Amino acid sequence: MLISLHVKNFAIINEVEVYFKNHLNILTGETGAGKSIIIDSINCALGAKVSKGILRTGADYALVELVFETKDQAVHEIMNKLDIPIDDNQIIISRKIMPSRSIYKLNSENVTQSIISEVAELLIDIHGQHEHQSLLRKAKHLEIVDRFAKDEIGDLKQELYESYKAYTALKQEFDNAGVDEEKRLREISFLEYEVNEIKSAALVAGEDEELSALYKKYTNAHTISEGLQTVYGLTGYEINEAGDSIGRAVRQLTKLVEYDEELGELLAQATDVEDLLNGLNKDLSGYLSGMDNYEEELNEVTKRLDLINHIKQKYGSQIEQIQSYLIECEKKLERYKDYDAYMDKLRNSLKTEESRLKELSGKLSDIRKQKAKELTVKIKEALVALNFLDVKFDMIFNKSNTYSSNGYDDAEFIISTNPGEELKSLSNVASGGELSRIMLGIKSVLAEKDDIETLIFDEIDTGISGRTAQKVSEQLSEIAKHHQIICITHLAQIAAMADQHFIIEKQTDGKTTETIIKEINDDEIINELARILGGAAITERVIENAKEMKELANSSKKYKI
Repeated sequence: MLISLHVKNFAIINEVEVYFKNHLNILTGETGAGKSIIIDSINCALGAKVSKGILRTGADYALVELVFETKDQAVHEIMNKLDIPIDDNQIIISRKIMPSRSIYKLNSENVTQSIISEVAELLIDIHGQHEHQSLLRKAKHLEIVDRFAKDEIGDLKQELYESYKAYTALKQEFDNAGVDEEKRLREISFLEYEVNEIKSAALVAGEDEELSALYKKYTNAHTISEGLQTVYGLTGYEINEAGDSIGRAVRQLTKLVEYDEELGELLAQATDVEDLLNGLNKDLSGYLSGMDNYEEELNEVTKRLDLINHIKQKYGSQIEQIQSYLIECEKKLERYKDYDAYMDKLRNSLKTEESRLKELSGKLSDIRKQKAKELTVKIKEALVALNFLDVKFDMIFNKSNTYSSNGYDDAEFIISTNPGEELKSLSNVASGGELSRIMLGIKSVLAEKDDIETLIFDEIDTGISGRTAQKVSEQLSEIAKHHQIICITHLAQIAAMADQHFIIEKQTDGKTTETIIKEINDDEIINELARILGGAAITERVIENAKEMKELANSSKKYKI
């Protein structure tokens, strides 16, 4: 579950640190206090895009840090795969946002945003204010069914994806392979010319770099020779040259060592220097001798480089690219020379892969249809609990004319919310508030199957009130039996169900404004519920109503805090 949230310099937040508990955590506050900024900061840490103006005025950076505690085997496995250690079952995700870049860390290790997303999807599920609108897309419906049926589906979707990828590649090749006889012969002639030209060049990987180095050497041969002649003179054995001087020094030390044996070490060092100079002079002499015919060598190198550069201009900027192009040309040439056999083989491969794709799509469709029956029954039960009293809920499947990496199913949820009405697509029936409740119902069903411990709901109560609001609060409490819930709400019925209640407020000193968040005690909870219930006028009757609401909420819970 999410243990803590630390936010610094984010929007109008200066710095806050919040410690959450298990079950139902409720966040309330006045409109405009910054409730959604808290959820935005969590989304930000998990990789959501942020605007340039998200940094608090005057700050150089913003920081969001999430600390999770989990024993989920899947999370531990992915952390092991990433070679990132876990201490005390804690996962710490942080994002430091600077004007030009962001730095993501996972347990203090720098990682990419994609890695954060991969780990986060196992830890937390966030239902934002507008997520219920995704129910208007049929693709979302299949995603929900697949999530519900994940144990039965296993690796099937990955197999399907790989099959579809292979199928589309073969189909594209087949569609592009058709040529008439005249074009085939032209292609053969052209490919033979290219293959022969590249093979005749007999290119060797790395030789262009070696030749470039030689070309640089030979074009500067005169300058090199003059310079080395100077060095040879300075280190040689003519009078006052280094070789002559060190030779005389060795001879002098040889005489002196007869009078003091301790000078033997100095003599040995001088002898080593003499040997080094002698070796240097021999090497210099040998190098200079090798430069005698540099004009001929330069000519050969230039011709070879010209040929290589000519081939590069036509077939690739690197020798490795040219060699790869040659292999591809030889494959094409072989295909065009035995064109009928190639087309037959391609046609058979395409047919085989299409059969495999059809089989995998059929398997996936059968699983979906079977699990969709179970899922829709459970969703209907959840919707009844959310005050959809006469609801009907089902899922229809059609077969698409084309394949995709997701199979051939064209499916969607259908609903009827009133007696006598036909089942219709969600987009034709449900209002914004109803969509929000439907999504909550779906989330409650998925929560039974998911190992995800933390669920966040941002204003799930949009467009509801009265008895329906009470039903939503009871449903949240039901989910909170086995999951950690963090919920932003403006309804007293939902707030009263809190196991831990936070208030979000905006403070100002006349110069700056900041959002703060703090946990409130029992008396403060009653006052906050009264504020939500009574608005501007908080009377004794409103306070009594708030107390009664909290007592009823506590007595209705089916778990111990």
